[in-house]
Amino acid sequence: MGMSVTISAAAAEDAEQIFKLQYLAFQREAELYGNYLIQPLTQSLDSLKGELATDTVLVARLGDEVVGTVRGNVDEDGTGKIAKLCVHPRLQGHGLGARLLRAVEEALAGPGHTTRFRLHTGHKSESNLRLYRKAGYVKVGGRTASDGVQLVILEKEAKDPTDFTVSA
Repeated sequence: MGMSVTISAAAAEDAEQIFKLQYLAFQREAELYGNYLIQPLTQSLDSLKGELATDTVLVARLGDEVVGTVRGNVDEDGTGKIAKLCVHPRLQGHGLGARLLRAVEEALAGPGHTTRFRLHTGHKSESNLRLYRKAGYVKVGGRTASDGVQLVILEKEAKDPTDFTVSA
């Protein structure tokens, strides 16, 4: 009997698994850009623990193993900022990234003061761009990250939290 992947809020004790997964999952991005100094690879464990304490952090689990993660927060303008969506390489291409994206949108929508969602990805990251476009995101701008990577900034309007539907 196979196990199914579950998505839930991360706990403080998940920090090391998230840290290792993030490092593993972002290797492909680093290779794509020829830049191993991208922020997800240089983030410290203490910094990640700080995000766990302040942000909405979700994990996807297969049994006890963290196989996906995403985090976000809502700023004072009502923008839900989504970051560091990653899935274990062996599970990529099976819809888990889309499930995590929907779950963090739902979590950030919360009491209804979220007006839009914003995220970014590298301009060469076609699989990421495809995922985000399919989820309704549109390009609203770009910028150069401190590590030199050209980023595409994408947004979509937030739905009323009661409009969210969960699908497998």
